[in-house]
Amino acid sequence: MKKEYTNGDITIVWEAEKCIHCAECAKGLPQVFKPREKPWIQMGAVSSEDIKAQVKQCPSGALSLKKIKI
Repeated sequence: MKKEYTNGDITIVWEAEKCIHCAECAKGLPQVFKPREKPWIQMGAVSSEDIKAQVKQCPSGALSLKKIKI
């Protein structure tokens, strides 16, 4: 299963089958990654640059980015 979350600037793609639930995302940006809430990714709290940096820290590759087409 893939889900996408966007802030209008960037889109996070989450691939559930790759996720190892180590919570690096939630530890690094708890304002964005909230596993106990729905939707669990809420991108309005921080800059796109901060989100990009945290997504790159995902050890399993379950989180990735794609740019919004203009």
